[in-house]
Amino acid sequence: MSITSLSIKKIRNLSEVAFKPAKRINIIHGANGSGKTSLLEAIHFLGLTRSFRTNQFRYLVTSAERESLVYSEVDSYSAGKSHPLGISRNLDGDVRIRYSGATLELSELASLLPLQVINTDTFELLEGSPAIRRQFIDWGAFHADQTFIMIWRSFKRVLQQRNSLLKCGKIDPTLRELWDKELVQYADQLTALRKAYIEELIPDFDAILHRLNSDLDIRLSFAPGWDQKIPLDTLLNDNLQRDLKQGFTSAGPQRADLKVKVDGVSAAERLSRGQKKLVVSALKLAQGAVFHRMSQRPCIYLIDDLPSELDEQHCRLFCEFLEQTHNQCFITCVDPASLLGFWQPETEVACFHLDSGQLV
Repeated sequence: MSITSLSIKKIRNLSEVAFKPAKRINIIHGANGSGKTSLLEAIHFLGLTRSFRTNQFRYLVTSAERESLVYSEVDSYSAGKSHPLGISRNLDGDVRIRYSGATLELSELASLLPLQVINTDTFELLEGSPAIRRQFIDWGAFHADQTFIMIWRSFKRVLQQRNSLLKCGKIDPTLRELWDKELVQYADQLTALRKAYIEELIPDFDAILHRLNSDLDIRLSFAPGWDQKIPLDTLLNDNLQRDLKQGFTSAGPQRADLKVKVDGVSAAERLSRGQKKLVVSALKLAQGAVFHRMSQRPCIYLIDDLPSELDEQHCRLFCEFLEQTHNQCFITCVDPASLLGFWQPETEVACFHLDSGQLV
């Protein structure tokens, strides 16, 4: 997977920017406020029709404009042939996704352009809510199994319906039994896919983290959202009165989590800031490694201000690992000298200088 050309219009302070990125390493440098992160946002917009910094599109579109557009040529399956991909979105909520002359759904776009983001917000993988870690798991499970998105949507639909009935204060027993049976069916399937993905991820995570810091002993484990020693249908029945009082379902995959521990203690509580950087970096790099092994396709990595996230030694180790993968990388920094010395001469590295929203 690689982007062979990119044209950005009306994304934050990028009124109009066009360039041809390298297939491997792209370093975007410039002063603070020059538009470096906005360029990464534009690529994220290309893959998911939204920013990774905000869910409000009005903050992504250039001030006083009503529509953003990103157009590209992408070699989606590393076949040496590029196809046009264009995304437009306006303030009225209209989104258009066109690939090689056809209209795509968002799930099809996400499958076409697998993106990984590493920035300051990535620390939320350790410090944030379980919902953030579920998103991490579900990204991998979505790309690992084509049935995942259908099962995930079906579970969400049934859960929403059951919660709506719970908020009414009473449920007809026959109707509840029907919804519970369907919820358990999708919950078991969803949990099996999530669990299988984490089992696939752990060896890659362990190996990568050891390369970044051999002194860290981190253990990953998957928590499905309920005690699986007890069948979920039994728990739903036992928890009914509490669920009616609370107005939502208290047990199930909607409470799943990825546990990250060191010496049996949450990594978020035990590790230093620098160690957390290495752990979340290893998690993201491991996802790319698993994705490539399963699909024979690389990811696109969007890495914001890497030198400020890692010290020089670990930044070098991080870049050495990236260099050995097949991923296309877009890495921002203020001073390109902080990164240019990390790559082998045969690695394709391109440098782009942004100044006030313009390539110079």
